[in-house]
Amino acid sequence: MTHKPTKHLKKIAAITMARNDEFFLSRWIKYYGDEIGTENLYIYLDGTDQKTPHNAGNAHITKLPHRDMTRAAGDKYRIGLMNDLAQRLLETYDIVIGCDCDEFLVVDPDTGKSLAEYLSDIQIKNTVSGLGLDVGQNMNIERVLDKNAPLLEQREYALLSTRYTKPVVKNVPLDWGSGFHSISGHNFHIDKNLYLLHFGAVDMQMLLDKAAARGPDWVNHLRRRGNGTIDAVTHLTAHGENWIRRARKIQTFARPIYAFDKPGMFGLRRVVKIPARLKKSNV
Repeated sequence: MTHKPTKHLKKIAAITMARNDEFFLSRWIKYYGDEIGTENLYIYLDGTDQKTPHNAGNAHITKLPHRDMTRAAGDKYRIGLMNDLAQRLLETYDIVIGCDCDEFLVVDPDTGKSLAEYLSDIQIKNTVSGLGLDVGQNMNIERVLDKNAPLLEQREYALLSTRYTKPVVKNVPLDWGSGFHSISGHNFHIDKNLYLLHFGAVDMQMLLDKAAARGPDWVNHLRRRGNGTIDAVTHLTAHGENWIRRARKIQTFARPIYAFDKPGMFGLRRVVKIPARLKKSNV
């Protein structure tokens, strides 16, 4: 599809923080670097012992001393760092994308635009979200992940997830909540052509390897309880794009009673087949 070139690309930065996650971080750098330039990537590494990814290029890497904290305290600490960084960057950038290193904001290829072109063209009311697709391994038909091949060439199913419909794009210095899941006091604006793909459950063997590094109890727990996303894409019927469109509408208006700044789905769990055209994103 051809389209008129965007007259003016806005200046866009992407930020993340990672620890012991070189596999996803290197892919995050490759994807966002291709979209907006590695010189516009800002990465905090949690631990002075962390290796700088081989493809960091001109990305801005800051290594911080690791701090042992509870999960809740750690989440609050990390998002505080991300909010402070985003606030500084918005003094010189038009837009900041903030997400975990296993999350990829993808624009629908049918628009004929790159991510930078699309974000430059749309009107952003403080924030914008993509529809959350939690990608998982269908254990019945999908093999162990080839770490040298594109992820979407190997995985075809995702759980429609309100958890990953995040306001990851902002153009004003509002504060994200923990994990980039919300912006307190502000509603969601879910764009019709944006997806946020989360790959934390993309491969069971990868999850087992991570659990093994934490100890045998974690492995036993994972084998006994399984992984919710992987279980869903393995056992639930996969729907087509009709449910993607439906989920976007539901999440635009539905809110859980305990969190009015987050999207809801009325408790519905729906697995969808990922649109094949999203493979063009090279994620």
